[in-house]
Amino acid sequence: MNAFFASIEQLDDPALRGKPVGVTNGLTGTCVITSSYEARAYGVKTGMRLKEAEQICPGFIRRPARPVRYAELSTRIMNALTERVSPEMEVFSVDEAFLDVTASQKLLGTPEQIGKHVKDAVFGVSGIKCSVGISEGKLTAKWAAKQNKPDGLTVLHPDDVRTALADRPVEEICGIAKGMSKYLAAHKAYTCGDVAKLPITILASRWGDIGRRMWSVCRGHDPAPLEFDMPPPQSIGHGKVMPPNTKEKETIRTYLYHMAEKVAARLRKHNFEATRFFVGIRTVHEWQAHKYKSVPTDDGKLIRLMCEDLLAKHWDGRGAFQVQVTALDPKETAYQHDWLRDNDQRRRALNAAVDDICERFGEFSVSPAPLLARSDMPNVIAPAWRPFGHRQTIQDQNVKS
Repeated sequence: MNAFFASIEQLDDPALRGKPVGVTNGLTGTCVITSSYEARAYGVKTGMRLKEAEQICPGFIRRPARPVRYAELSTRIMNALTERVSPEMEVFSVDEAFLDVTASQKLLGTPEQIGKHVKDAVFGVSGIKCSVGISEGKLTAKWAAKQNKPDGLTVLHPDDVRTALADRPVEEICGIAKGMSKYLAAHKAYTCGDVAKLPITILASRWGDIGRRMWSVCRGHDPAPLEFDMPPPQSIGHGKVMPPNTKEKETIRTYLYHMAEKVAARLRKHNFEATRFFVGIRTVHEWQAHKYKSVPTDDGKLIRLMCEDLLAKHWDGRGAFQVQVTALDPKETAYQHDWLRDNDQRRRALNAAVDDICERFGEFSVSPAPLLARSDMPNVIAPAWRPFGHRQTIQDQNVKS
């Protein structure tokens, strides 16, 4: 998608169209999550401080993020792609997907025709435009899609991929981040063509299968298949950025409680429990954190006790910038709880009732009293977000009629 969040803001508010728009995480957010192409033309980038964006971009318009709306349109787009283009789809992020259209050619025509069909399908259900890249593999198609943004369509024939990539910096390949780029530079490999000349062992000995894949992509072929199945979660966590240098214990406690209850609710929603938890507070230089062990649980009250322990024993009073609560080993619930114990039965019945109410009327419609003062910053759509399963992490925070 093209500047997905900002494009949705311009779609829903015609007065914003053609103007430099930046999306922040709520009205109290201090960083730009994404920006429209009009703002990007002035140098506004993701992660830039709001004040800097306002200084370099005349007429900069700030809009608070609306994750529920973004997730709604993303789900609509993904459904349209599987129904109208190809059922063989891997959702890569909230605004990106890979489709294998090999079998679709008999119905939809040439790669160019399929690309136009994709663009029409996306626009038809969302009202916003996208860029399409078509090639022989996922990462080469992803690279192609970036070549003519916004609203582009790029078809890169398999025979032409290696030549097209030869002079391009290695950082343009998704998966080659700063660490690998620095490692390649030490071997005098700065472009994809340089990497293609290296022995595969140079990357494989340091980066394993990922290195082998990057070496192959630089040579014009991505061997990785589409991933259709969502593996069980290795962890379930939530974090939130705080007002910089927060030192008030009650404020930090509220943020921690907020994340604890979100983790507990997600565990229950997907029938998971966990016995190991990470609870942390990020200060300017480090994380002040601790890992906890417990009986198998999906109960927010028990996780909140871990947060209290962290505040009492592991936080030294330094200003906080972020909090994080993560269940480190979620496992499917065995459903062999001690129903003969009244307290266990009452607790589970209470949690189930609260979950039902929040599902119907909005997240935290009912919540522990300390969360009445929780941050008004909306949930963030994580890179791992998916429109289904345990990665569908966005729930409406507003009461519904």
